[in-house]
Amino acid sequence: MQNSRSFADAAHPLDGLRAAGPIAEAQARTLVREYYGISADIRRLDSERDQNFRLHTQDGREYVLKIANPDEDRAVTNLQTGALRHVAVRDPLLPIPRIVSARNGATELEIGFDDGSMRVVRLLTFLAGTPMHQAPASAALRGDVGRCAARLAVALRDFLHPGAGHRLLWDIQHAAELRPLLGAVPSAQREMVERVLNHFEADAVPVLAQLPRQPLHNDLNPHNIVVDATSQARVCGIIDFGDMTATARINDLAIAAAYQVTDSDEPLAPALDLIAAYHAVSPLEARERAILFDLIATRMVMTIVISNIRAARYPENSAYILRNNRQASARLARIATLTRTQAAQQIERACQGE
Repeated sequence: MQNSRSFADAAHPLDGLRAAGPIAEAQARTLVREYYGISADIRRLDSERDQNFRLHTQDGREYVLKIANPDEDRAVTNLQTGALRHVAVRDPLLPIPRIVSARNGATELEIGFDDGSMRVVRLLTFLAGTPMHQAPASAALRGDVGRCAARLAVALRDFLHPGAGHRLLWDIQHAAELRPLLGAVPSAQREMVERVLNHFEADAVPVLAQLPRQPLHNDLNPHNIVVDATSQARVCGIIDFGDMTATARINDLAIAAAYQVTDSDEPLAPALDLIAAYHAVSPLEARERAILFDLIATRMVMTIVISNIRAARYPENSAYILRNNRQASARLARIATLTRTQAAQQIERACQGE
């Protein structure tokens, strides 16, 4: 199912999946009662592609109902389901949502809706806590994110699925294909964005093709990490596997680290807490460490370019789409003050425990 066209060749390169008609909360409530035997209060959650609802039962149980976009490839939806079930077996203590089977035992249901669409429906457990972007920052929390990210990658290492090779815009390995779309980037940022892509193409792309690959979460941003509300220093949930794909293993760490750069005199320092903790659980190869800084910067560039274009195309959902854009721009400006040599030395020292 690999698509040979570049994203820039497509008529609408950033459309991804078209917006689908909304499912009413009342209809979602009826669906859960009929197919899962659960009566619950229900409210809609923000989402870019799917229809998601949070359920709360009278006895205190909580779930997330996920109704896939009707254009979503069934193999891609099943990839996410399969990954959750696989990780639950490989690392039972890792805090990820669990799949809840329907009355008929199915983990996925294909249901027809009033608009004539057929959509895949799944029910997952809800992981309560504080979203990481709302939790106080700390070295302890960043370390736990690194450890959990590494454990997740290790748990997925032997996961095989026919949908894992699908082509995804948010896969860092395709970042160079954003070049024709840089007109969406404000002129004040464009030179910096182009410089990052130049380094990515010259220094990272030749190495990426040689690195270990596997299915990955591929979106470990603070909105997808839930923190224990009491300790504020422990991860109690990794959610939203919607951007899963098979890619270079190092990309998952690069994505997580990209959100930990700060506007300070040592912009990479917080990210190093996460990187060192990841490396302690799943050691990085020298080649991976050498291009990690390029990949971190490239993820920031992707966030800036893709979110600007999609927000302009879908203004009704712009607040959700742009939620990471401003910070990505600030972080990119800060790490631009580092040379690649300086950054590589900092990463090496962190991985050596210095």
